[in-house]
Amino acid sequence: LRPAGRDRRRSRVSGDPPALVEFSNVRKSYGPTLAVAGVSLAVGDGEFVALVGASGSGKSTLLKTVNRLIDPTAGAVRFAGDNVEGLPLAALRRQIGYVFQSVGLFPHMTVGENIAIGPRLVGERLAGERIARLLELVDLKPEMADRLPDELSGGQRQRVGVARALANEPRLLLMDEPFGALDPITRDALGDRVRALHGEFGLTTVMVTHDMAEALLLADRVLVMDAGKVVADETPHALLSGAGGAIAQGLVAVPRAQADRLAELAR
Repeated sequence: LRPAGRDRRRSRVSGDPPALVEFSNVRKSYGPTLAVAGVSLAVGDGEFVALVGASGSGKSTLLKTVNRLIDPTAGAVRFAGDNVEGLPLAALRRQIGYVFQSVGLFPHMTVGENIAIGPRLVGERLAGERIARLLELVDLKPEMADRLPDELSGGQRQRVGVARALANEPRLLLMDEPFGALDPITRDALGDRVRALHGEFGLTTVMVTHDMAEALLLADRVLVMDAGKVVADETPHALLSGAGGAIAQGLVAVPRAQADRLAELAR
């Protein structure tokens, strides 16, 4: 990976960055169940966006329409101005890194082989030096490249998943509940590392999480989903100041109440 040389994040106050991803009235139904109910929004180039909501609110379904793991029933998703349904899958996914909740490493392949799988699928060989650099970016030792996934801890496997997502030097990083199965210390450390990589390499990042505290701490912009719709689109500061409506504030109330209880215990 080559550093972008600058952090491309922009304040939404100073003007929205040009859109890298656009959803235009996107709907997805499974029989009578409407998972995504007409979402229209844009994700700016260089933004770190969190999609938050209760289970079944449509977060992961919406995310997966970007790299065509799911095709919408109606509406359009555009990446860099092009409708994703009209792009060759290999060309589209080469520009998009994807981090799974369950990591999804191939157990019979070494860590290095897992990291190199994306370039390999498009006919490229990832040099050992490049694999070592990717491991270092996620705070793993280069010698781990020769290990098998079952020799690693859960946190180490998820770090490998992030390294694999970055192997193709993507423009966009999609993360679907990437830290949900990790212990709190590992989760916090890996979240901070991903946020740093986002800035260092000028990525655009969209992260699905059910954890509002995580969204507030990591994202530039928080989208709250409920019943397949985006019901709030705010900065973390605005949400903490009371914006976003009842559903969003209900989610904000959870970490706020936890912080209040901890403060009481510390007295």
